[in-house]
Amino acid sequence: MNFVNKSYIQTHEVKQSKFIAHFMPYSEYDFTLKELKLSHPKARHFVVAYRYLNEFNQIVEHSSDDGEPKGTSGKPTLMVLQGADIINSAVIIVRYFGGVKLGTGGLVRAYSDATNLVLSSSDLLEYKEEISQKISFEYSNIRMIEYECLTCNIKIVNKEFDEKTVYELKASKVDMECFLKKVERISSIYLEQHFPYPT
Repeated sequence: MNFVNKSYIQTHEVKQSKFIAHFMPYSEYDFTLKELKLSHPKARHFVVAYRYLNEFNQIVEHSSDDGEPKGTSGKPTLMVLQGADIINSAVIIVRYFGGVKLGTGGLVRAYSDATNLVLSSSDLLEYKEEISQKISFEYSNIRMIEYECLTCNIKIVNKEFDEKTVYELKASKVDMECFLKKVERISSIYLEQHFPYPT
């Protein structure tokens, strides 16, 4: 699965109609859609499609034709996202009508081509499911714990200092398992929290 962590824009033109494709992280979708509607008051349609992972690690997806003939715009856009195995990302295509009707097939091709264009110009990142884990250890072992965090690609999310030192960590499942094996003699699992973090 792939995702983007920043926004990309490409314009596809067919018979004087402009299809301005915006590809962004899903977290920016609502804000971007509002901003685009304000900055493009004369645009005819704002076609959208998105896919993201919910808290149960299930893919949620949605598309909208926004006034275009049913099935000619939102669904083709979503199908491109599905084909590229995109998650946690959204596409918004702003359409300016050029005066020439494209027909059903023409619209499907135009929206698919606009989506493919913006995807091909984007830096796609591979999604890795991350889990959270709390561990406790003696304060004297901080150096070793932080060194192993570095070598195993573990992010330290939070630190608590009490009778025992408690770190909340985040990493891919593979990296976390590797880390825990390395530090099992000097630490203990404080609270196991295996749940995915949408990236």
